[in-house]
Amino acid sequence: MNNYLFEVPYAKQVRMIIHTDCKNEADDQYAVAHQLMTPKMDVVGIIAGHFDRFGEFRFPNHGTTKASYDEILKVLDLMHLTEEYKDKVFMGAETALPDASTPIDCPGARAIIEEAMKEDERPLYIGLQGSITDLASAILMKPEIFDRMTAIWIGGGIYPEGGDEFNLFQDINAANVVFNSSMPLWQVPKDVYKQMTVSLAELQLKVRPYGQIGRYLFDQMAEFNTMLKKGPWPHGEIWGLGDQGVIATLMEEVEKTDIYREIEAPNFDVETGKYIYDTGNRKIRVYHTLDARLVLEDFFCKLQINFPGQDD
Repeated sequence: MNNYLFEVPYAKQVRMIIHTDCKNEADDQYAVAHQLMTPKMDVVGIIAGHFDRFGEFRFPNHGTTKASYDEILKVLDLMHLTEEYKDKVFMGAETALPDASTPIDCPGARAIIEEAMKEDERPLYIGLQGSITDLASAILMKPEIFDRMTAIWIGGGIYPEGGDEFNLFQDINAANVVFNSSMPLWQVPKDVYKQMTVSLAELQLKVRPYGQIGRYLFDQMAEFNTMLKKGPWPHGEIWGLGDQGVIATLMEEVEKTDIYREIEAPNFDVETGKYIYDTGNRKIRVYHTLDARLVLEDFFCKLQINFPGQDD
């Protein structure tokens, strides 16, 4: 994407690995597109994550990772980026870890290790928009990556108690591996990622008219919105773009330290998902506030700059 009248100096760029359960529902695609349009982020890899625990009814026989992989390719195609990223999309594990000590060797975990071990003056981040399985596997396979990258995870229950949360329950063992490690970790828990709220009317006006990707982003969300007829979710007229929390953490002023707190990393009870404290783990960054206005407007503007009309 080179349609901007500004540039981000090389020294201010970061290397970014996108990890996404991209076909789980309808908001991952927005976060993927946003990161691909953000010049601060040099996207060095995109890993398809599983959502096997809750996606089996739609994609049986452990087919959720492949569904995410295919959806990533679709987003790239609609953004005319297939050729640029043809060697940078990887399949993650198809299931959760069997326990907290056994990795699943897969292309996604190998890609994390390979990028982490490269010599590059720019910092490396992995934005985890779903299960944390593949990062946990990479840690178990190659502990040397601990101090060579930072993990940003959209997941975990509301502090201080914790409990039910979709991404966490995809693989609690993996979450415990990462939280017990010494890798720098920024957590965006459930109540915080829900700050990224939009209305479907807003998306119809600000997203749908802009390129094939804009039309697809809106239409697939509108379709998903009517898939489940009963229950409290989806909400009917609003949607949470919670995965944009990855972008939000990296777009904040570095001096702005009043939007998170640093705590000793807890563990997770494998049955309830509740936080277990006094672990002796290193401190992690836990966000309590995100600048939704900044991030969402940035997304709308970048989409309109890069895809000014449906004929693109």
